[in-house]
Amino acid sequence: MGEFELIRHYFAAAPCAQGGEAVALGIGDDCALLAVPPGEQLAVSTDTLVAGVHFPDPCDPFLLGQRSLAVAVSDLAAMGANPLAFTLALTLPTVAADWLQAYARGLSQMAQACGVALVGGDTTRGPLSLTLTVFGRVPSGQALTRNGAQPGDLLCVGGELGNAAGALPLVLGERSAEPDVAEPLLAHYWSPRPQIDLGLALRGKASAAMDISDGLLADCGHISLASGVALTVERDRLPLSMPLVTLLGQSGAEHAALSGGDDYVLLFTLPPVRLSRLLVEGWPIHVVGSVTAGQGVTLVDSLGRDITPQIRGYQHFRETP
Repeated sequence: MGEFELIRHYFAAAPCAQGGEAVALGIGDDCALLAVPPGEQLAVSTDTLVAGVHFPDPCDPFLLGQRSLAVAVSDLAAMGANPLAFTLALTLPTVAADWLQAYARGLSQMAQACGVALVGGDTTRGPLSLTLTVFGRVPSGQALTRNGAQPGDLLCVGGELGNAAGALPLVLGERSAEPDVAEPLLAHYWSPRPQIDLGLALRGKASAAMDISDGLLADCGHISLASGVALTVERDRLPLSMPLVTLLGQSGAEHAALSGGDDYVLLFTLPPVRLSRLLVEGWPIHVVGSVTAGQGVTLVDSLGRDITPQIRGYQHFRETP
């Protein structure tokens, strides 16, 4: 099967590739055309997932289809953007019909859940990797960024932490657990749900935001650096799920929440006056710390003692001794 036949058969015909409100021209030409209303800006983000680095190989292609798009769309949620469309660059070692059908089905299911349309991409032969570029729209001047945190703000997250990191030994077959423990953790790993609606609700309220991909402490470092402030994380305020604690114990669950990564929930700073209204509206907001003058990220225990670990999260190019 040739490249263009592959695209037509498995992706151009998929439900997620049938256009959308903002898609003026989709798959089939040299470029896609997106229509962005006047007064709005285009938000663009690219994620690459490599077999053996970002996901185990082999793995279920349907679940991989869901995960690969969800982690990309999460970046749009972090900016407070409405998702519009995405492209897929797919590198395959070989053409396997069953694999492609399952991957396209998982991809399409997540795309429809997130409200994004597949508008183009590329295919080539090589080691398995997936590169997805997502596009969204946001009113001019209202995008959530990392550089607005102010001393006195609350440090908040949009849900439980550590579930995906807790699932990893289950994904890799290194551990097993009862279904009531394993299933919710595995669901969070394979099918994270981008917090699109929360991102929209935070526009004009949060002072800084991003999504958690490399671990809470590591990603707090990005906000600290961009905003020129210090962040304090309170270990005892971490939102941990019961399945995670059951699987890893309290200490292991805390480590997963702080440094494990792959949560894809929103991390944001919020003026205290904004919190009560958002809670009344039912948003899953957990205050985990505070913003002060200074620089860097500090983890403290219940007595306020500094217990910051040396390694704070995942880094692709960390030097090893």
